[in-house]
Amino acid sequence: MGRKIMDLKGMNCPLPVLRANKKIKELTPGEELEAHVTDRAAPSDFREFCDSTGHEFLSCLKVDDHWVITLRKKSA
Repeated sequence: MGRKIMDLKGMNCPLPVLRANKKIKELTPGEELEAHVTDRAAPSDFREFCDSTGHEFLSCLKVDDHWVITLRKKSA
C-alpha cells in the first residue's frame, strides 16, 4: 500500500482539510495520506474529519515548525 504526501504548509482552516479530502478521494482503500501542515487548528480539524468520514487518524507528529498528520483511507 502506498502513501501520498501533501505539503499544506501556510494554509489556514479549512483549506488543509478540504485539500486533503479531495486527495484522499483519489486513493484506494487502505492507502495513506501524509499531510504537512502549519495551521494550529489542523490536528483537531483532521481528527474531526476522520471521525465524520470514517478514515483512520494514524498519527500527528510535531516536526520543527509544522505537524505531520497521517491518515488511512477507510476500507470500502
